[in-house]
Amino acid sequence: MANFMSAEVTQVSHWSDKLFSFRTTRDRSLRFENGQFVMLGLDVEGCRVARAYSIASANYQDELEFYSIKVPNGPLTSRLQHLNVGDRLWISAKPTGTLVLRDLRSGKRLYMFATGTGIAPFASLLRDIETYDRFETVILARGARFKADLAYGDHLVKQLRDDELIGDRVRAQLLDYASVTREPFEHVGRLSTLIVSDQLTRDLGLPALNPNMDRAMICGSAAMLKDISTLLDRRGFECSPRIGEPGDYLIERAFVG
Repeated sequence: MANFMSAEVTQVSHWSDKLFSFRTTRDRSLRFENGQFVMLGLDVEGCRVARAYSIASANYQDELEFYSIKVPNGPLTSRLQHLNVGDRLWISAKPTGTLVLRDLRSGKRLYMFATGTGIAPFASLLRDIETYDRFETVILARGARFKADLAYGDHLVKQLRDDELIGDRVRAQLLDYASVTREPFEHVGRLSTLIVSDQLTRDLGLPALNPNMDRAMICGSAAMLKDISTLLDRRGFECSPRIGEPGDYLIERAFVG
């Protein structure tokens, strides 16, 4: 079994009836790269139940933040959603993951494609000044079924723009694009549909996706990862095959299949 460290819950925020986030203390020994994930666990009837969760906070912050869906019958999330300040949980001591900046080739623009809680690793990366140093423009493209599901991302973007340390860079370089599929909104449609039609880039006033200039990270459901990966492949993008080998785009392989 992986080595775990105990952490105390310091904040819980419920963004909708399906989504919530929480913060915990951070052990001084825990080191991670922005975009990585850890295992979160609770002891249930004498057994430790653990699942992979991307770290939404940046590696320079004193606390850890996580963003989660509420699954009524999920072995872990059914319990995590009832966390209160002061509760304790387990966090694995060895972070890992495939959504790290060092595995992206150099480029002009960085697209972050996220659905659901897939925005979590991007929350970490968007707090990293290196992201803005490496790319002229950063595009957060986030999809959801309903407007209410965008609340965490809306809060994140506002927080980033108001940040004392990186706010100037964020306001100058970050483009936020949100779309829903189940109700009227400024942008409507699946991210994959908006990509294949070039509607997403037209709405942003940017050229069509091009592997000579653009880089991408993808995090979401298995179906979403497959669809967008296929679209990028058809346009000549090359996916990083494994940790340590740079590519034109990255996917979080831990949550696939």
